[in-house]
Amino acid sequence: MTSRIIELRQYTLHPGRRADLVALFEREFVETQEAEGVDLIGQFLDLDDPDRFVWVRGFPDMDSRKASLERFYSGPAWAAHRDAANETMIDSDDVLLLRPVNSGSGLAPADRSASTPGEAVLLVGVHDLPTGDPFVIVEGALSAAGLTPLAVLETEPAPNTFPRLPVRNDGPYVVWFAAVPSSAEARLAIDRFAADPHLGSPRQILRLAPTPRSRLRP
Repeated sequence: MTSRIIELRQYTLHPGRRADLVALFEREFVETQEAEGVDLIGQFLDLDDPDRFVWVRGFPDMDSRKASLERFYSGPAWAAHRDAANETMIDSDDVLLLRPVNSGSGLAPADRSASTPGEAVLLVGVHDLPTGDPFVIVEGALSAAGLTPLAVLETEPAPNTFPRLPVRNDGPYVVWFAAVPSSAEARLAIDRFAADPHLGSPRQILRLAPTPRSRLRP
């Protein structure tokens, strides 16, 4: 089932510590979050910043999010490994709380299978929320750049019900996900991404490679 509430989490890490965090995360924080009802959608390496780790998780609704996060962050896995995880991080507060712009624009469920990351790249774009239908506007802008959206999300306006973990309160934004066959083609797609008169220039475009245990794989 597609999650209605999505967190896009970007962590800035101490230089050279990304591999340490990925190894720890995928060993200790995958099944333990899922056991508490978290939809662990994917983990990614930022191809343009060796010290950025990006991950995405989802929940059925805001109440479920609060309950799942309370259980996980008061549970044994986080207690045992939080210091090691936090030691890798400079900042973990760049978090967008999102929801699908319509019933069919969320991130589709996928199975997890450990594998070596391939050539395909996930692009994630963040724009100011446009006036009009965000899905139609984003789809048109991406089509002009030769891209097809995997998902189109927008800022979730509900208050953060788990303030222990901050989320950004700027925006509102529309966020799209798209797959590209290779890193080189991803660069070309970004270069082709002209400012649409309705969507505007992106605030950010991430080029991401999935980690070995990422469920979402472009």
